[in-house]
Amino acid sequence: MRARIWGAKALVVAVTSCVSVIPATSHKEGQSVAQTASATKDGRAELDAHVAEWLKESDVPSVAVAYIKDRKVAWTAVYGEQSPGVAATEKTLYNVASLTKPITAETILRLASQRKLSLDESISQIWVDPDIKDDPYSKLLTPRLCLSHQTGFANWRRMTGGVLKIRWKPGTQTGYSGEGYNYVGAFAERKLATPFDALAQEMVLGSIGMKDTSYTGKEWFSGRLAVPHGPRAEKPIDSVATKWNAADLLRTTIGDYTKFVVSVMRNEGLTPTIAAERATITRDMVKPQDLEKVCREAGEAGQCTMTAGMGLGWEVDMMNGVKILDHGGSDWGVKTMAMFVPSQGIGVVVFTNGENGTEVIRKIVKTLYPNKLYLAKM
Repeated sequence: MRARIWGAKALVVAVTSCVSVIPATSHKEGQSVAQTASATKDGRAELDAHVAEWLKESDVPSVAVAYIKDRKVAWTAVYGEQSPGVAATEKTLYNVASLTKPITAETILRLASQRKLSLDESISQIWVDPDIKDDPYSKLLTPRLCLSHQTGFANWRRMTGGVLKIRWKPGTQTGYSGEGYNYVGAFAERKLATPFDALAQEMVLGSIGMKDTSYTGKEWFSGRLAVPHGPRAEKPIDSVATKWNAADLLRTTIGDYTKFVVSVMRNEGLTPTIAAERATITRDMVKPQDLEKVCREAGEAGQCTMTAGMGLGWEVDMMNGVKILDHGGSDWGVKTMAMFVPSQGIGVVVFTNGENGTEVIRKIVKTLYPNKLYLAKM
């Protein structure tokens, strides 16, 4: 979702729909909907007052929002329609696009924390894709390089003629790749003789209590899907996955995914060393001219510092000494994001089912986390 300084990520998926605005449904831990209707903390009142307008202006059918405070889910709210004439609710299932990747990464990291695999073992001892079996660089691929986008793969193999190719020596450059995540998923599946989505269920989804999340289509999806919406009518590449995709197409609710972010913030299921590595920048991707531009836009020209790059499963920013972990998702008609500030115990999760959802997400983040430097980099 996020227009990163160092590269864009997108998978084109399309379904048609129309937009109208329905009042928000909401939940606050330990309280009823009625009790939270007038909640005003953490920018909630401003969202209640303006989200309907933002959705209409941006031609986005719906948005689901969660705010994390003190490493707990403070509240969630859902606005608009999941499909024409059907209100979005806390039960609405969104395709979170590349927000699939942090859950995949967490599965691998928890397996590594239990010593069921190593982040630095050669994947080639277990699995080599037939497309690269004759490439000596295939022996250099490790789970760590896959999770930190250092494989040398393109985002998707369709971008290299439908054939998986290693374009440069693994570990020497950063290049965003969904293929890398599928590669490490295939490795874990073979090493542990268990389907990858079953591993994710065991290590992450079931452990956290995410009962409304799945990599593949389920009967309980019926009547709950947020339909992607955008300005052009195209058939979706895969509206509901029939086989797990470690990088894309996960379906989940706003409540479930926010539980996941809270678990990550608490470093649950990881050794201290692996938890620290997850939040460590592999390679700073901020160029001097980019830093100057962002600082100027934030009104802090000559006064701000920033580094940004990939950790393990998350993008890691250091802004004026404050560490922020985040990730975006972008399929056709779908824009999502999740971010959190470990030192402050706060976070924001936003799902939309509109091609212009980035516009809505930025306004929501500005309301809930009004950090000028962070907003300038979005």
